[in-house]
Amino acid sequence: MIGPPLILASKSASRRAMLDAAGVPYEALPADIDERAIEANLDDASAPEIAEALSVAKAAALAPDRADALVLGSDSLVVVEDQRFDKPNSRDNAAEHLRFFSGKVMELHSAAALVRGDTCEWAHADVAQLKVRDLSDEFIEHYLAHEWPEVGHTVGVFRMEAMGVQLFESIEGDQFTVLGMPLLPLLGALREHGVLPA
Repeated sequence: MIGPPLILASKSASRRAMLDAAGVPYEALPADIDERAIEANLDDASAPEIAEALSVAKAAALAPDRADALVLGSDSLVVVEDQRFDKPNSRDNAAEHLRFFSGKVMELHSAAALVRGDTCEWAHADVAQLKVRDLSDEFIEHYLAHEWPEVGHTVGVFRMEAMGVQLFESIEGDQFTVLGMPLLPLLGALREHGVLPA
């Protein structure tokens, strides 16, 4: 280890896969925070500000117990037609989300933050635009038959590394942002903080 150890405050398989593939050494310890309560206190905030605040909150939940480490928090949220969507709370709710998304542009906001002790040392948010194709009820049922309950843990009701790619006509934005974390800016910050060699 070159510099401080890195703790990933998440149980997200896609975020772990991104760090693994990029050769980033880390330990994963899921953070337990009340995301809805934090969002409720951010009523007038923009989508990127909320994603960034949730990223900071996740990291800050673990950082005091690991003062020697940098703690990485990350969060994603979806906005469609100015309406913000959280993770679906049931299969029926997931189907409702997909019917609403059909034929529309999904804004996917992904953020990351690095916290040490009680200080946020870096934070960044990015956005991707995903054009959802027209989805038939037959496709939605077929999709959820294969992807539920896994997509219940995701905003946007999709895993791009699985059948989720079938939801979209086109995507504008960074592939890592779509997967749930602005990886390239994060890698730069990890180099600056000595976690990775420059």
